[in-house]
Amino acid sequence: MNEQRAPEEAGNRRITLVVLDMAGTTVADDGLVERVFGEASARALGAGPGSAAYAGHLAHVRATMGESKISVFRHLCGGDEARARHANAVFEEAYGRLVADGHCAPVPGARQAVERLRAEGRTVVLTTGFARGTQDALLSALGWDGLADLTLCPADAGGRGRPYPDLVLTALLRTRGAEAVADVAVAGDTAYDVLSGRRAGASLVAGVLTGAHGADALRGAGATHVLGSVAELPAAIAAFERPTATGAVT
Repeated sequence: MNEQRAPEEAGNRRITLVVLDMAGTTVADDGLVERVFGEASARALGAGPGSAAYAGHLAHVRATMGESKISVFRHLCGGDEARARHANAVFEEAYGRLVADGHCAPVPGARQAVERLRAEGRTVVLTTGFARGTQDALLSALGWDGLADLTLCPADAGGRGRPYPDLVLTALLRTRGAEAVADVAVAGDTAYDVLSGRRAGASLVAGVLTGAHGADALRGAGATHVLGSVAELPAAIAAFERPTATGAVT
């Protein structure tokens, strides 16, 4: 699948920086994030499965997939910072435990896509809404240490995760992988990933259908492309860069 909408700044651009989400985009999720949020809700917030509070928490989690996890817990805890940090710690510990037990796998073709993008001379940055320790555990479990040029979590970008543009802009500043934000491509599986890319000014913002949100939500957030998976991204970038007879991009 490769549905696309031309960005407003159509022109002969070269994508030199690619910013990719992890869980649901390059890393198969299979409901793991929801499962761990459920555990944290029950253990730290006293809202067990079957309760109205649990259902409300899960609905909020689904709607805000891609957001910094601590931000999600701040909302669920009504601004109680100590309680939110405790719940987030429970979440990170539970997720890390499952990762260490082998409950993680790459999205088929994700590694090859990153390797191809870098072989083409593009800078690739992997981003997440998880804390640094969880991100590092995930990278280690997958054997992805050194796969990308840089990895970023919300704390690396001043603490704000998606849907703010901070992770994308930090990727640009830290790597100097692009001369302008219009030379950036962003890919993710959630509406918040898409919003982050659009707010940062990226020319190509791809929503992928391997994670939390469907095509309608991704398009509604402003995705310029909707792809079956991140494995299709290198070809989508190549097509984006290809000039037409009129000088516009395809």
